[in-house]
Amino acid sequence: MSPSFLTLSFLMGGVVLISNYLVQFPVNNYGLQDILTYGAFTYPVAFLITDLSNRFYGKILAKKIVYIGFFIGVSFSLFFSINFSDLISIRIAIGSGTAFIVAQLLDVQIFDKLRNKKWFVAPLISSFIGSTVDTFLFFSISFYGTGAPWITLSIGDLVIKILVTLIMLIPFRLFIGNTKVVGY
Repeated sequence: MSPSFLTLSFLMGGVVLISNYLVQFPVNNYGLQDILTYGAFTYPVAFLITDLSNRFYGKILAKKIVYIGFFIGVSFSLFFSINFSDLISIRIAIGSGTAFIVAQLLDVQIFDKLRNKKWFVAPLISSFIGSTVDTFLFFSISFYGTGAPWITLSIGDLVIKILVTLIMLIPFRLFIGNTKVVGY
C-alpha cells in the first residue's frame, strides 16, 4: 500500500514549515552556533517525501507534490514568520522558497533518470545533489553580506543533511518494500 498523494503533499508542506522555523535557531551546544542550525535535521525529510512520491507516482505527480508542499510551506512560513520591516526575515523567505523549489525539482529529475538503478542509487544521489544545491542557495540568498557566518553554517548544515539523507534510506527502503512502484 502506497502513501496517499494528499498525505505526501501535506507532509511536504509540514516539513517545509518546520524546517523554515528551525533554521532560525543555531545549535548552541558544543560550540556549533556558527556551524549548524536545527533545520538541518528536519529538511532532508522533504527529499524522502519527494523520492517516495517519485517512486510511487512518477515524475509528474512528484512535481505536483513539490508544488503543493511549496505552496503550503511557504504560505504558512510567510504568514507566521515574516517581519516586513526586517530585511533578513524577507531574505530568509525568498531564500527558502527559491532553494526549495529549485532543489526539489532537481531531485525529481535526477531521481527519475536513476529510478531503474539499484533501489538506493536514485534516492541517495538525487537527495545528495538536491541538498547541496538547496543548502548553498538558501544560505547565500538569505545571509550573504549580512555578517552572519553563512559559509560555515551552510557547510555544517550540509554535513548533517548528508548524514540524515543516509539515514533516510532506511525508511525509504521500508516504504518501498514489496510494493509495486512506477518504473519497475
